[in-house]
Amino acid sequence: MTVARSLLLFVLAALLEIGGAWLVWQGIREHKGWIWVGLGVISLGLYGLVATMQPDANFGRILAAYGGIFVAGSLLWAVVMDGFRPDRFDIVGALICLVGVGVIMYAR
Repeated sequence: MTVARSLLLFVLAALLEIGGAWLVWQGIREHKGWIWVGLGVISLGLYGLVATMQPDANFGRILAAYGGIFVAGSLLWAVVMDGFRPDRFDIVGALICLVGVGVIMYAR
């Protein structure tokens, strides 16, 4: 159950961080306004809170593993929200990152 909880927290953190950064981007780069920016900042703060809920107490390990989740999640977000079409190198790179997450977090 700990691995499932950890993975769920990583997914939630990814939604909050990537979504927050996307909202800030939309607010500033796409001129959607400061409300979007503010919501993005709140989302980014909540990401930090969710990261502290990971069962492992090592900040560096959590952040390093989350980096792999962020890479794969960012590509998936771009597909869903922006119509991005990843090429085979994007997909292979994301899979390598996810293998890294597995090794860092769960290969004990």
